Amino acid sequence: MRRAVIALAAMALSFPAGAIDDEFYGTYQLISRTRTVVDTGQVIVLPKDHGFITYGKDGRMMVISVRGNRPKAENIEKMSDQQRAALHASMTAYGGTYKFDGKTIEHHIDISWNEVWTGTKQVRNVKRDGNRLTYTTRPAPSPDDGKMSVSTLVWEKVK
Repeated sequence: MRRAVIALAAMALSFPAGAIDDEFYGTYQLISRTRTVVDTGQVIVLPKDHGFITYGKDGRMMVISVRGNRPKAENIEKMSDQQRAALHASMTAYGGTYKFDGKTIEHHIDISWNEVWTGTKQVRNVKRDGNRLTYTTRPAPSPDDGKMSVSTLVWEKVK
């Protein structure tokens, strides 16, 4: 019984009252992605990526996204190491737990495509507009050119 009370208390701390409603839970599809270079303010509209992010009532989440222009080998037997590396470099995938307070979401990463992220916390500012979530990242070096950038991702709930 004591364990159940502790577990319920932990869940209450993870999900502040009023921050998460039943409309939030579910799967969202990536709609668009832009990057703003911090030093110059230049906004770069990134190519159409494909991705999904899922939030469960159990406090767990998963995301996978891939660039739209991924290389495709003739078949798996003929795939080169260079093609495999390009596929890895053109995706993002991770899972873990999350906390959402209505304005900020924290992803606590348990597993990822990139071990540098495993064990970290990724924080996003969130704006909700109907079935859409707009995420804004904290400034970080871009993997494309190393410039400090802020990314904005728009997700729409899958019906």
